[in-house]
Amino acid sequence: MTAVALSLSDAGTEEAFHAPNRVPEVTPAFWLIKLMAVTMGETAADYLAVNLGFGLTTTTLIMSTLLAVVLGWQFAQRRYVPHVYWLAVVLISIVGTLITDNLVDNFGVALTTTTWVFSLALIGTFTAWYASERTLSIHEVFTAKREAFYWLAILFTFALGTAAGDLIAEHFGLGFLATGILFAMVIGSLSAGYWKLGLDGLWAFWLCYILTRPLGASFGDLLSQPAEFGGLGLGTIITSLCFLGVIAATVLVISVRQGRGQIEA
Repeated sequence: MTAVALSLSDAGTEEAFHAPNRVPEVTPAFWLIKLMAVTMGETAADYLAVNLGFGLTTTTLIMSTLLAVVLGWQFAQRRYVPHVYWLAVVLISIVGTLITDNLVDNFGVALTTTTWVFSLALIGTFTAWYASERTLSIHEVFTAKREAFYWLAILFTFALGTAAGDLIAEHFGLGFLATGILFAMVIGSLSAGYWKLGLDGLWAFWLCYILTRPLGASFGDLLSQPAEFGGLGLGTIITSLCFLGVIAATVLVISVRQGRGQIEA
């Protein structure tokens, strides 16, 4: 009875209820790619805007247009397709970073303000998502409406994570390494709460998803920024390519395994 009611309210048909999920299951590979993607989002945004001289506004327009195209490709899928999904994640990571950087650097909005604004925007997205679908589950993203809420929430997590990370690392002066360690400890505490103390898995997931953004960005800046700014001086190109290589290799392995599974099925 409960399954039938959920099916009717979510999609209107039993077929929609049994439709495949359009987003990945949460596995160690998921978190590995996510962390690499957010780190690359920070360094790639810096490379495009600063090193190539496009500037924040032009870079934001270009990457937002590219993101819109890839999201259209993603929405056209009726199941989880690794290379399409993760390309969208990488691009939305870059765009989320650029949105925050634009507000702070071009419009003079304080990091405390952007942190609060994107926190409220994310809360509003979750509220509207739950009001419409009666669930925030990432295991049941099988309609276009749910996927739209999902990607909007992800965009705000990246923008919020950028603002919160910069607030702590720059405004409060902790530096890249200390900020990364701080967020790693918080994520570790949430993970322990989930595995040992019964913390709700849904909120543990979304909180960790938000916090991996400043975690990755902090270590990305640590690797790429010059020594006078507290970094190791590897540069944005090398850092971005290294993380892109890890992402590509992991996605390839996932795609091959998924293809084998479909053949066997």
